[in-house]
Amino acid sequence: MALRVVVLVSGSGTLLQSLIDAQSGPEFGARIVAVGSDRPAVEGLDRARQAGIPTFSHPLPKGADRAAWDRALTELVADHQPDVVVLAGFMKLVGAAFLEKFSGRIINSHPALLPSFPGMHGTRDALDHGVKITGSTVFLVDDGVDSGAILDQAAVRVLDDDTVDSLHERIKITERELLVRVVARMAAQSWWVEGRKICWGGSDGR
Repeated sequence: MALRVVVLVSGSGTLLQSLIDAQSGPEFGARIVAVGSDRPAVEGLDRARQAGIPTFSHPLPKGADRAAWDRALTELVADHQPDVVVLAGFMKLVGAAFLEKFSGRIINSHPALLPSFPGMHGTRDALDHGVKITGSTVFLVDDGVDSGAILDQAAVRVLDDDTVDSLHERIKITERELLVRVVARMAAQSWWVEGRKICWGGSDGR
């Protein structure tokens, strides 16, 4: 049985599109069962609809109760019975209810080699620091900032004439490939966390 995946987006959905494209291949082993967004009119939702994937939106109005919003988001996602939740450019922090419900099953990606350069400006910070190698990290989400256990990483060399934009564009290509690879592996194998380390088992019988 295919790994059931719910993807949450906030924008154009290029990471989502990489997963949509991958699921047409028999070796991928995962199926996107729903796509949700905190913004009702974004390209990511259009991409999902074009692929025949159910969608939902759940905005956070200014001044709204954040914990109540998080509980409602948790219910919306849980309705689709996901094995894994992918935050693919989702720009809202999920809260305690969400983390408790889907603990160990929420994944995100970051445009740097964690634990270096966490936060909103990973690409800029790496470039400003003068590193020669940066890249992308896919990790399990916890209650910290880009602090969860690392599922996989891929390196990108920093060029002498790189700008933040040029470097970020190359990282995004790697990030899309890495995310697909991680989700495919999660569909094919069992996994668990020991301390900070992700351990991979054999086939989980899906």
